[in-house]
Amino acid sequence: MTLKLDDDNTMDIINRALVDENNMANNITLSFKPKQITKRLLSVLPTRARDIVSCRFGLGDNPERMTLESIGKKYGITRERVRQIENYAVSNIRKAEQFGKEKPSFDDLEKLVHKLGGIVSEEVLLNHVAKDKSTQNHTSFLLVLGDPFKREKEDDEFHHRWYVDKGLSDKVHESLRKLYKNIDDDDLIPEAEIVASFLEQVKDVSEQYKNEEIAKRWLSISKNIGKNPLGEWGKTSSSNIRAKGVRDYAFLVIRRHGSPIHFKEVAKAIEKLFGRKAHVATTHNELIKDKRFVLVGRGLYALTEWGYVAGVVKDVIRHVLDKNGSLTKEQIIEKVLKERYVKENTILVNLQNPKYFKRDKDGKYTAILQLEK
Repeated sequence: MTLKLDDDNTMDIINRALVDENNMANNITLSFKPKQITKRLLSVLPTRARDIVSCRFGLGDNPERMTLESIGKKYGITRERVRQIENYAVSNIRKAEQFGKEKPSFDDLEKLVHKLGGIVSEEVLLNHVAKDKSTQNHTSFLLVLGDPFKREKEDDEFHHRWYVDKGLSDKVHESLRKLYKNIDDDDLIPEAEIVASFLEQVKDVSEQYKNEEIAKRWLSISKNIGKNPLGEWGKTSSSNIRAKGVRDYAFLVIRRHGSPIHFKEVAKAIEKLFGRKAHVATTHNELIKDKRFVLVGRGLYALTEWGYVAGVVKDVIRHVLDKNGSLTKEQIIEKVLKERYVKENTILVNLQNPKYFKRDKDGKYTAILQLEK
């Protein structure tokens, strides 16, 4: 991993980042009901325009939004005509006296966006306001109507997002790009570490935005940086973050365990941690086939990245001898036991095989293949 923190500022940033999540959440609410506001605003429109806008934004009894084409078919008009009516309706609402009367509600919504970070993904924003789709649709319509709110559409790098401060939005986007470049492909980064690193990237923004919850909301804007079910961050292109099968889940389980673990326990942990059914036999077979794992004992698997050598005991002995030169029986046993969970007798039996190993007059062993080179 290539993420680096300024040593002088690291602790200050981490301490500032690790704020109390509950206190933050309790202070971020709306003082109005979105449906009541949109009902009053829609009342200024002619019937057909009101109905078309309701269909387009999912403001009626059915929260499913209709496409321009489906609305056109319903009313016997073209897609372009539907778009024109939609634009006309939005423009007329903004000009209406009632729109001015609702200014306190729009101000309140603007404050909410600021408290959530000034720029926030559409999904996070709407889910914060309400869990039901209907209320989310009404909130989305208010965002479209309000002057302070600007929406950026989803692209290759970022999800749909709303912002109320263009300068802040630009800084967050650029900082997310820089952070992504500093993450290696297979990195798994603890949440506190990536939050601290990201806050250092945006250290020149207003103090009101420098906390852990806002940093995580900003991180969620990125499509290229993500979090796995265990709370570790990295590139979304990595199977460490977007686990897709038993092998990927097994890797996360063993890495979390931190030491060799039996495949039966791996299967149990997959179900417990990820809610995924993992049959024991299937788990064993997947571990055997994947080079990320090494069998180090009877049913015990470790990660290759931990430095364990692949192969059976004789292969490990050969590796030890190739690396260290001739060794005594005791030295070989000591080193092999660091690589494999086997009985000493198993190592001794392999050493006695004249096809692979030779003992000299000093009682030291060498690999036959090594001698023939």
